[in-house]
Amino acid sequence: MRKLSLIVVITFLIVQAIAAQVSVKNLLCENRANPIGLDNVEPRFTWVLESPKRNAQQAAYEIRVGSNALVLEKNNMLVWSSGKTASDQSVYVTYAGKPLESGKKYYWQVRVWDNSGNASAWSSVASWQMGMIKSTDWKAEWIEVGYQGDTVNGPSPLLRKTFSTKKKIQSATAFITAHGMYEAQINGQRVGDAYLTPGWTAYNKRLQYQVYDVTNLVKSGGNAVGVTLGSGWFRTPLAWSGNLNLYGKQTALLFQMDIIYTDGSTESVVSDGTWKSSTGAIRFSELYDGEIYDAREDKVGWATFQYDDKNWSNTVVKDHPKDILIATYNEPIRKHETFRPLSIFKTPAGEQVIDFGQNVVGWVQVKVKGNAGDKITISHAEVLDKKGNFYTENMRAAKTQNTFILRGAIPIAREGAEEIFEPHFTFQGFRYIKVEGLTGDIKPETFTAIALYSDMPPTGTFSCSHPLLNQLQHNIQWGQKGNFLDVPTDCPQRDERLGWTGDAQAFSRTAVFNMQAHNFFVKWLKDVAADQLPNGSVPFVIPNVLGKGAAGSTGWADVATIIPWNMYLAYGDKQILADQYPSMKAWVGYMQDSSVNNLWNRGFHYGDWLFYSIDDDRDGKSAITDKYLIAQCFYAHSTQLLINAAQVLGKTEDVKTYSELLKKIKAAFINEYSTPSGRLVSSSQTAYVLALNFDMLPESLRPQAAERLVNNIKSYNYHLTTGFLGTPYLCHVLNRFGYTDVAYQLLLQETYPSWLYPVKMGATTIWERWDGIKPDSTFQSATMNSFNHYAYGAIGDWMYRVMAGIDTDEKGVGYKHIVIKPHIGGKLTQVEASLMTYYGKVRSAWDVVQDKLIFDVDIPVNTKAVVHIPARATATIREGGRILTEVKDVVIKGQEDNYWVVEVGSGSYRFTVD
Repeated sequence: MRKLSLIVVITFLIVQAIAAQVSVKNLLCENRANPIGLDNVEPRFTWVLESPKRNAQQAAYEIRVGSNALVLEKNNMLVWSSGKTASDQSVYVTYAGKPLESGKKYYWQVRVWDNSGNASAWSSVASWQMGMIKSTDWKAEWIEVGYQGDTVNGPSPLLRKTFSTKKKIQSATAFITAHGMYEAQINGQRVGDAYLTPGWTAYNKRLQYQVYDVTNLVKSGGNAVGVTLGSGWFRTPLAWSGNLNLYGKQTALLFQMDIIYTDGSTESVVSDGTWKSSTGAIRFSELYDGEIYDAREDKVGWATFQYDDKNWSNTVVKDHPKDILIATYNEPIRKHETFRPLSIFKTPAGEQVIDFGQNVVGWVQVKVKGNAGDKITISHAEVLDKKGNFYTENMRAAKTQNTFILRGAIPIAREGAEEIFEPHFTFQGFRYIKVEGLTGDIKPETFTAIALYSDMPPTGTFSCSHPLLNQLQHNIQWGQKGNFLDVPTDCPQRDERLGWTGDAQAFSRTAVFNMQAHNFFVKWLKDVAADQLPNGSVPFVIPNVLGKGAAGSTGWADVATIIPWNMYLAYGDKQILADQYPSMKAWVGYMQDSSVNNLWNRGFHYGDWLFYSIDDDRDGKSAITDKYLIAQCFYAHSTQLLINAAQVLGKTEDVKTYSELLKKIKAAFINEYSTPSGRLVSSSQTAYVLALNFDMLPESLRPQAAERLVNNIKSYNYHLTTGFLGTPYLCHVLNRFGYTDVAYQLLLQETYPSWLYPVKMGATTIWERWDGIKPDSTFQSATMNSFNHYAYGAIGDWMYRVMAGIDTDEKGVGYKHIVIKPHIGGKLTQVEASLMTYYGKVRSAWDVVQDKLIFDVDIPVNTKAVVHIPARATATIREGGRILTEVKDVVIKGQEDNYWVVEVGSGSYRFTVD
């Protein structure tokens, strides 16, 4: 009996020890799980800790890296071992081992010790594979087709190569890029699941390549590689006025596959003059106008070894540069959600139309049977007009049309067999499609809408007790999905789809709540720097396809400072600031050089783009804001962000220099745009919002300026009048100066102009204009009326950071030090938000039940949080059912406004307030 009791006790202690143990999860290398194709020779490691205990912190870590998993297990012949390192750092730990080799795969593990001395088990094994470290590692040559007639409006080229393997294959890795877009096959099977590759960059300075593990596609004996090329962003007409062939006239391929055999020997299959070229079923493919696919022209089996290519043309080797080639760090575009028809109907005009129920970006897949030569044409639209007819005027010159011509009976398929079509080198933005050429009733299973967007992991959730706000959050997220296709486009449907910098900077803080946009923006910011003009001016769109003259607008060009700082706050990645600092400094330098007596009042500016204005200005209320007033505000803001970055990077001389400049910029603002009492020359909401948000006024004058802002809002019956530059900061300023109730009234306003007006009108994404569809169901001007334009979705940042109260302390960025400060209001009874950070999930949820507030907070391991509890007295607060003063895991810091402030470590907390 005594022995049994001892066993029970020992078992209990073991279980308790296991339960208390810290564990390591979610291993990332350069912010991605098991990435393939890094050219960073000092990659950085990140991991998440889990522990059932409160206040768990990492005290030390140990990383080991090897050339295979067996080496790790035996803990010998390691490429690097950090040894036990006393540190709480679990994000961006830099590799410091032996020099890494091109194309080689590495494996790593980590274990940690917590602040109670408990050691974790070794994590599961993660890996990464190197890309080409040097341009000389490329053995392949650039090739172009050998036949005539390869033009933008011609068919997509096909390129193929056969090869044989005689040994057992250990691994095969393909490195691919193109001038234009490409889709690759090996033995008739698609390589990878990325689309619209190699993505869009400043091609003449930076061209991405992708790396694929193709071991399972290569077989012993005869093999074939086939690659289809499309014009893509490389030579498609972009923007307006026949702006085509921007980076070159001819598409081209660079392909290298490195094979390692089990005996240790290697072989490479590369693009060279031995490849063959022809054309196939893609007769036309262009970004704005769509694709024509004629299945009768399909060269069946052309990417297999057995195919006879004797009638194909040779290829031509070209001396295109390789020193601009870069590995792909951002997530590729992939297929995501699919949508079946919500309804199928005939319009009053007699058109066959399908409604998919969601404004989506991607394309429609068609599964159909028919005869050879049958043609199905699909046109795309975002909305129906007032009469219920198909509406495409807002697409402007873009045809946005895909045509599929059936193959019909062929030798390897019986007559009437189902054929499956989808585009390759184009995409559309749409909710509705018009179908022509299909006889009889349309069957729902024939058509499937497929969403395409950069494969950024979702990180944020937001919900509340107000259904329209939940739909607004849905619309914000889908606006981001639809416009984050390798670059942050302004809109995805008309003849534009460009990386407008103003939209991106306005939305960037919201973007990083919804999705893990770290690598997405890092990649794009490098293009911002690459296309920045020698004088420091930043183009309106990145990549810059509008020319050197299209640059330097305030609020647009400030993308060079705003997004790097926002990314630093969200992810705590100092490297972003280091990489972008020269660009940040150059932009501030441009404004400085363009100013007279520190006043920047010259040049072209878009101003507060698409602000609300009334047609009849008899009351003097039209919301026009002086563009140079705006410019001076952003001049100050960018200078402040440059100072911030300089402080982080330890550039003390720059801190001193630009701090002096900032004083002069603000003094010039006061002298030019403000009366002695603080009244601004522009009385608009945007003028006061920017002046207050960027601290342009002396502290003593700010309260009355905030009051003037509120009076302006009241004069519009609690409607906003801001445009692209004022909107992101509007509610933040109101909250900062004690008018949270007014911010809620603006947010919950349901009539035009407001955030919820489009929701009430049936929007499923964010609109470009506050009244894209007017109350009488007519449209705004078709020349500028996108129904998927994410900029006004910047309110999402306020919903996360103020309503739910999730934020990061600027002294502990990247959510190492968390701030939780919810704001109860708007007659809402419930708000809940969560954010998956590099440390784990942060959650804040409040629920008003009768006279009690239930406030739940989740804080991840290895972080600390300052939590603001909405309460007037600690006696009314309980945590986990206990009086707050009796909870040892909660440190009471004091009272602040209508909050009690406490400090907590990791764990889940439930505060209740009577």
